[in-house]
Amino acid sequence: MVQKAKILLVDDRPENLLALEAILSALDQTLVRASSGEEALKALLTDDFAVILLDVQMPGMDGFETAAHIKRRERTRDIPIIFLTAINHGPHHTFRGYAAGAVDYISKPFDPWVLRAKVSVFVELYMKNCQLREQAALLRLQLDSSDGKTAGDADKESAGVVLAELSARLAAVEEQAEALSKQLNDESTDAGAVATAAHLERKLTALRRALDALEPGTGGTPPMSQS
Repeated sequence: MVQKAKILLVDDRPENLLALEAILSALDQTLVRASSGEEALKALLTDDFAVILLDVQMPGMDGFETAAHIKRRERTRDIPIIFLTAINHGPHHTFRGYAAGAVDYISKPFDPWVLRAKVSVFVELYMKNCQLREQAALLRLQLDSSDGKTAGDADKESAGVVLAELSARLAAVEEQAEALSKQLNDESTDAGAVATAAHLERKLTALRRALDALEPGTGGTPPMSQS
C-alpha cells in the first residue's frame, strides 16, 4: 500500500481550515490541522509533510515568523510553503512572502481548482522523493551486507541480482521524474515547483552514478550523495 502524503494546514480560523479540507479532500492525502504558528511547529517536530499551507494573518506568531522558524530547522527547511492571505498590500507584501521562503503566495478568495492543482504538484514531488529514499536505503543495505562477506561467486551473483533490481526500480522513478519535469516546464508552473523537481533530478543522478560505480568491472566506489 502506498503511504499517503501529509499536508499541513495552518490557520487560526476553524472555518478556513474546514474550507481547505473540503478543497483538498479530493487529493486523498492526510490533512493535518494547526490553529497557530506554535501548533504548526510542534506538528513539524514529529511528522514529515509534503507541503504547508500557511495563513499570513494570525494572532501571536504570524505566518512570516512561522515560516522563518520552519526554514531555520534543518529537518523542515526544504518543505514547500504556500502562503494564504486575505489582504494584499501590493508587491512589497508579496515579496516579503517569497523572502520568507514561500514557493507561492495566494490571496483570498482563491480559485479552489488552482489551489488543488498547485498542492497536487508538491504532493507528487514528495512521493517521488520518498521513492528515491527507498532506493537509496536498499542500496545502503546491500553495501552494508557486502562489507562482511567474502567475494565468492555466490556473493557476487547475489549482489548482481540486487543491483539489477535496484537499477530497474531507479529507472522507473527516473522516467516518472523526467515526465513530471517536462510537464512543469511546459506549463510554466511556479518557479518553486520547478526548482523542487530539479533538486529531485540531481538526487536521482547521484544515485544513478552510485549504482553505475558498483557494476562489475567498473572498479569504482560510489560517490558521496549530495542533497
